[in-house]
Amino acid sequence: MAFAPTERHSPLTGAEPVALKLLVAGGFGAGKTTLVGSVSEIRPLRTEESLSELGRPVDVIDGVEAKNTTTVAMDFGRITLRDNLVLYLFGTPGQDRFWFLWDELAQGALGAVVLADTRRLADCFAAVDYFERRHIPFTVAVNCFEGAELHDPDKVREALDLDQGVPVVMCDARERESAKNVLISVVEHAAHLAATHREPVTG
Repeated sequence: MAFAPTERHSPLTGAEPVALKLLVAGGFGAGKTTLVGSVSEIRPLRTEESLSELGRPVDVIDGVEAKNTTTVAMDFGRITLRDNLVLYLFGTPGQDRFWFLWDELAQGALGAVVLADTRRLADCFAAVDYFERRHIPFTVAVNCFEGAELHDPDKVREALDLDQGVPVVMCDARERESAKNVLISVVEHAAHLAATHREPVTG
């Protein structure tokens, strides 16, 4: 299956059907699998395995102690935004030891979502850095977990040292409409960068 490449012309114009590839990235336990599952119109493909005692030394679960599974390859889902625009979603694994998969998953991606958990904000630094260095447009989506302190998006932007042009949105990864709005933000951001013929400015 061919996807629209990350080039500086806009892939969103014209009447021909367009299939776009988006990545969903972020730290371990940030809600990537949940977001893909909540928004996908097909039964999502998941590659989750149970956490084991052997993995505990490398899988830091501080703040997400209730999590008992982890993505070991990718999550996959699909959503139709309008008649001529279909998004294919690829959720990346969050642990360091699976990052070798990211380059393969990023091939042909229009943009990405970086899911952030403000209780473990440092966990999404690597994803932000990855997309900045590769000039892949991205939106930071702050997943509002129950019991977590809510922060102003500008405070999150400052903490992550983001360029002013990078969208920062609040979301609930469990809610379809909330997750859909995050994806729309990514597509609009990528289209804006393509229309203005400029690369994203790195921090």
